[in-house]
Amino acid sequence: MSTETIEKAVAAYFSNIAAMNPEGWVNNFAEDAISHDPVGEPPAKVHEGFREFIGQLQAVFAKLEPTTEHIFIASNEAAVKWTMTGVSKSGKSVKFEGITIFEVNAEGKIQTTRAYWNPAQMIAQLRS
Repeated sequence: MSTETIEKAVAAYFSNIAAMNPEGWVNNFAEDAISHDPVGEPPAKVHEGFREFIGQLQAVFAKLEPTTEHIFIASNEAAVKWTMTGVSKSGKSVKFEGITIFEVNAEGKIQTTRAYWNPAQMIAQLRS
């Protein structure tokens, strides 16, 4: 698999989060894709209810800006160190970071994600 294919899938993942575009985000995934986001929570089937994930972002945030700081590609996977900054609809600023492991299938779709981050840090910033 080409590096460009993996980079394209990762870029689409983050750009659709920034745009809070549920259809574009979900369409970036294979039909049977699984997401561990965050790792430690029960895995979710992306095409079963993950449009609501973007809906939740839209309900809370006026703006989200992901930055991919490092992308390490090996075989058909990428490990991405990222930082997310945002502003809630109530004007609270947030900044949180993590690492997501992406597995991309032969069709260039995301098959699996494993996201390592702490949602409690983001929620604490929204409540402060």
